[in-house]
Amino acid sequence: MNSQTRNHSSKYTGRFAPSPTGPLHFGSLITAIASYLDAKANNGVWLVRMEDLDPPRETEGAAEQILNQLIALDLRWDEEVLFQSSRLDNYEDALKKLTAKNYCFQCDCTRLQIKAMGSVYNGRCRDRPAPPKEKFAIRVRTEDISIDFDDLVQGNYQQSLGKEVGDFVILRKDKLFAYQLAVIVDDAFQDVTHIIRGYDLIDSTPRQIYLQQLLGYHTPIYGHIPVIVNGQGQKLSKQHFADPIDPNNGMKLIHQSLQFLNLNPPEINSSASCLEQLAWGIENWDVQAVPKLANIPENLLEIE
Repeated sequence: MNSQTRNHSSKYTGRFAPSPTGPLHFGSLITAIASYLDAKANNGVWLVRMEDLDPPRETEGAAEQILNQLIALDLRWDEEVLFQSSRLDNYEDALKKLTAKNYCFQCDCTRLQIKAMGSVYNGRCRDRPAPPKEKFAIRVRTEDISIDFDDLVQGNYQQSLGKEVGDFVILRKDKLFAYQLAVIVDDAFQDVTHIIRGYDLIDSTPRQIYLQQLLGYHTPIYGHIPVIVNGQGQKLSKQHFADPIDPNNGMKLIHQSLQFLNLNPPEINSSASCLEQLAWGIENWDVQAVPKLANIPENLLEIE
């Protein structure tokens, strides 16, 4: 079914939304598996969305490679993959709605200037008398309010937008749409009800909830699982030279992922097929069992 016209009766819709900056590594695989298991254990739909909105960071062929890795491990999505690069008009429409309601303003502040503000934007360009002469970003006005939500894994999370974040960017100076805007537009479009993703994104969630409120979108249920970090405390990523997963080791990778998610699979499962292990994971899934630690060092895991 084409995701542009999707219409299903499932009450649960989850998604995995990687950026094509390189192939999947073990950390991103765990996120994929956790979101997949949570969706299937709740008799839901599992979608894959390719967040290809930052061409300078993307690697040629990475999107296809990611999809092939998922297929090789029997992580099969239910509907057509949605590419964010095909949705630019929709983000523009959302931006126009926010602008029409006077929620947005132009800003040409540099990173150094924002750092001098204590890294929390202080509204410097909100009411400037003339538009910027140089390249500018578009920020959305925030209020001195506290936004909180009950995370499926981490429990209650709270953030004061005005004090901890300030007005934030939704269109960058290079005229690329910011993640915060694009992700909520697509979650609303795809009727996403549950989002299982890495803990590194938890502090973005209040901004996304705020935008959902401004645009009249529903707010999904969130769950943020721990991320794996390297010896320098950096999240596993292509930028930090994380090794891609080898689908030829799929059975072992899935077994290790189930261990990481604290499902305690029996050792005999490690020799079962990917599909059989995933079926076991669906049957035994417990989101409350997932570790609540923000980060787990790579050296504590047996990863090959």
